[in-house]
Amino acid sequence: MANNMSENSKFALPVSNDGDTNVLSMIYRFFKKVSIVGAVYLVGYMQWSVAWLIGPVVLSVLRDQWRRENEYRRNLAKVVAVSSEKDVVLARLDDLPAWVFFQDVERAEWLNRILLQVWPNVNHYAKTILKETIEPAVAESLANFKLNGFKFERMILGTIAPRVGGVKVYDKNLSRNEIIMDVDLFYAGDCDISFVLQRIRGGIKDLQIHGMLRVIMKPLITKIPLVGGLQVFFLNNPSIDFNLVGAADILDMPGFSDILRRCIIEQVAKMMVLPNKLPIKLSDEIPTVDLRMPDPEGVLRIHLVQAQNLMKKDVSMIGKGKSDPYAIITVGAQQWKTKHIDNDVNPRWEFWCEARVMQSLGQALEIEVFDKDDGNDDDKLGRCSLDISQVVSAGRLDTWQTLQQAKHGKVHLRLSWHRLSTELADLNQALLEVQLIKNSELSTAVLSVYIDSCKNLPNARAQSKPDPYLQITLGKKTENTAVQMRTDCPVYEIGHSFLVHNPNIDMLEVKVIDQKTGNQLGILMYSVASLLKQNNLTMLPQPINLQKSGPESKIILALQLKILKEAVKEDLEEEAEAPPTPEPLPAAPAPDATDAAPPVMIPPAPTGEADNTSEKSIPVERIVRQVDTPQESQPQPENDTPKLVHRVSSLTTSAGEAGLGRILLSLRYSILNQTLYVVVHKIMNIPLKDPTNVPDPYVKLYLLPGRAKESKRKTLVVKDSCMPEYDETFEWVIPHAELHSRQVEVTVATHKGFLGGSPVIGQVIVHLNQYDFREAKTLWFDLLPEVVPRD
Repeated sequence: MANNMSENSKFALPVSNDGDTNVLSMIYRFFKKVSIVGAVYLVGYMQWSVAWLIGPVVLSVLRDQWRRENEYRRNLAKVVAVSSEKDVVLARLDDLPAWVFFQDVERAEWLNRILLQVWPNVNHYAKTILKETIEPAVAESLANFKLNGFKFERMILGTIAPRVGGVKVYDKNLSRNEIIMDVDLFYAGDCDISFVLQRIRGGIKDLQIHGMLRVIMKPLITKIPLVGGLQVFFLNNPSIDFNLVGAADILDMPGFSDILRRCIIEQVAKMMVLPNKLPIKLSDEIPTVDLRMPDPEGVLRIHLVQAQNLMKKDVSMIGKGKSDPYAIITVGAQQWKTKHIDNDVNPRWEFWCEARVMQSLGQALEIEVFDKDDGNDDDKLGRCSLDISQVVSAGRLDTWQTLQQAKHGKVHLRLSWHRLSTELADLNQALLEVQLIKNSELSTAVLSVYIDSCKNLPNARAQSKPDPYLQITLGKKTENTAVQMRTDCPVYEIGHSFLVHNPNIDMLEVKVIDQKTGNQLGILMYSVASLLKQNNLTMLPQPINLQKSGPESKIILALQLKILKEAVKEDLEEEAEAPPTPEPLPAAPAPDATDAAPPVMIPPAPTGEADNTSEKSIPVERIVRQVDTPQESQPQPENDTPKLVHRVSSLTTSAGEAGLGRILLSLRYSILNQTLYVVVHKIMNIPLKDPTNVPDPYVKLYLLPGRAKESKRKTLVVKDSCMPEYDETFEWVIPHAELHSRQVEVTVATHKGFLGGSPVIGQVIVHLNQYDFREAKTLWFDLLPEVVPRD
């Protein structure tokens, strides 16, 4: 017991007994009470509306609650960050590190010790990054919200180093010239960063960053250090949290902190969230262009068609109105926003966009749906996430995704994967595809641009060298480089990629601009069509004269054009014969993030659960389709899913043990997310006792023990059907240690009851301790008579 007490004491949050602090706290409470009494008196004396008193009180209560929740979460993460791995394991058996559950994920305590040793030296490098890169970019972003004058004053990262939860090194489907590994990185340090904003001094403490970091080592060389360089990047946007202190504490409301957090995330994304990478050169023998020239894997074409049954968030005179929904689509650092549609919970957007994908393995497509309000705080209507690797393996995907963090709602997506080709013959087919879609915004190629440097730029001012930066534009997209101070021969070594609508007519424009005066020092207009005549559609690094500049002014750059080529059936069949692509190391998401439920791999059903093997067997990917849109979700031929190994029957002729029908459910548990997912697929063979009274079935779920309102989930109602299909996903956050003591109560009822009641058709209790959740389960369950709960 003594040992347990000592272990637990390591996780106790620090409590201050300082006398001065107590005195100050008493003085603060006294003046706070005086202020409250004074406010009440003032409201009565001035005969103001009581809303002037209630409003600030409500805001104060909400602010205190929000801050307490955030402070508890930060303190808990901070304690875990400074503790040894043994302490973490003993204190939280329900939240073990990834290497415990995944055999191909390695422990990284050796790496954590190295990080702790070198962390003091990292402080200096981090200060330079914050001051020279993050500060000007955040200041520019905040200026868009009319918040000016942002500037860092003090930057100390503290003594607590980042921790690595696990490392996975890939050994399949790799080039012999590279090493790829994923690092689950978590930082919850004791940093001390102060800043000035709007002439108000504030600070950032308890900074936390958590994300999946991928490190690519390439090319491999025969001399020390054996690796020519590194490419470091986050697969998806990391979760970032912090606490505002000082005078800025008065602004630490969800609105302001969200704006600041959004600006910081944007700048991190521009640096090292795909498609952006942070290259690090390790050997002078390797040309910089090899590390910094963008090399996209392909393009994901996204068609967000519509949404259905969204939540009603607007308030009308007679109660709940509808919503004014819009969607935000995110792939790594790339983001798009649809138009909002007024007063509609079934909006049809017909929105198209395209994402440049550098690494499909591990990247996710995220959709967030919001209700547009007149203020800045739009209500959230739900979110969903889909692994891009699913689209890569399928080529095309037409899917309805259930929105998570919402009572109901789903979105309709049509996705297609386009590989990149250097064959000029593929261009005509790409142009024809875009023409048939009738969307002028879509692209047919990707242009990768690498700019090494400029030479002999003219002076923007007399007797003074310029401060040049580059503005690179193709179509509607513009990228700016960092400013190089006081030089007429700036070195940039920067790479960017652009989507090209039509290589025959599009132009690449590069402007050299002096930051101090805003004057243009030179311009390059390059026709993309010129690359169509080059070998492999590539121009190697070479100097090109700048226009409207000095006689010797040049820019050194390299270009490569690749044509979009949609994955076809033959390509998928060839890929099916290759070894399977390795799965990425799972990463714990941001606090508000959830897994989307991907098509699950089905293990063989246990004895007594599967139907007769003579019945038709259909892959579960084809089971998951929406009943209300059969014309858009027709089953695909079986050879369209060549990688499927395990199958389960999607049809059953049995009405079950009690003759009440059978229900098809999928069960999946995410250990890292501590979340149970249940997919309600369909019900078959509900008995029809009265042909004139066909049931309107729906499914109601509770997480037992207890029937708390928070644990209740419910599907949509399917009208007049004895074989309804739902394909709706529900989730519950459950600690892993509690999983085997829980049950899921699944009740099937009909809305066609006497006086609007909902008679129960049948019920099944799923005992979670009967299943091994190391892999997903999809099983048929017999509906039984309802079990009346005891009081």
